[in-house]
Amino acid sequence: MITFTAATLYTWLGAFLWPLTRILGLISTAPVFGHNSVPVMAKIGLGVLLAIIVAPNLTHLPDVNPASLPGILILIQQFIIGTAMGFAMNITFIAVDMAGSIISMTMGLSFASFFDPQAQGQTTVISQFLTLLATLVFLSINGHLVLIKNLIDSFYTLPIGMWPGNHIFLQMVDWSGIIMHAGVQLSLPIIAALLITNIALGILTRAAPQLNLFGIGFPITIGVGFLTLALTLPYLAMPVQKVLQQGLEFTQQIVQQ
Repeated sequence: MITFTAATLYTWLGAFLWPLTRILGLISTAPVFGHNSVPVMAKIGLGVLLAIIVAPNLTHLPDVNPASLPGILILIQQFIIGTAMGFAMNITFIAVDMAGSIISMTMGLSFASFFDPQAQGQTTVISQFLTLLATLVFLSINGHLVLIKNLIDSFYTLPIGMWPGNHIFLQMVDWSGIIMHAGVQLSLPIIAALLITNIALGILTRAAPQLNLFGIGFPITIGVGFLTLALTLPYLAMPVQKVLQQGLEFTQQIVQQ
């Protein structure tokens, strides 16, 4: 006759609940997985499925009651780790969105904005377009699968009960600066073209003061901006892919002991 003790039940509960918390933390903040268009039940179902796959292979789990204070602290710890991994990847999409905002402001299209339910704020048309481009590139390089692989590998590089250290927060700050710099670089070609256009319009206005700069400058700036965006679009995929790959690599780095 098989008997189950309270310790056995606690072990089974912890082996499932702790990895599930880390997984749901990543799913809630990671790009694609955490999008508002994905139903909540689908997110939970994916998390439960991954937890069922991961749980039997975990070893050296903390011998504590999941309902006790140490068990709850481990639960919070796992959620922080998963959230950090997902947010680190999501920062790359924020950088692309920022590049679109910079381009829109330079083109004079900052007024062409609408409410983005994902960001819970206003976003510009160019930002939304570049974000869609980044999403397609992310899926084309199987970034969603690589992110899941990194998540599963994190249970071995950073077992449950282990903490990567406070340097994880410093790494996140440094990573934010690096990726925002990359976002500015993505917008540089179009900004340079618009800067030359504005200089030319300024010279033209000085040469012919009777011209209405506001009347002709606005459509010219928008036209040059869209033309430059169309010409540089085939070359944007590679820089965006490089930024996304850096994000995937960083999700591995922050879960190293």
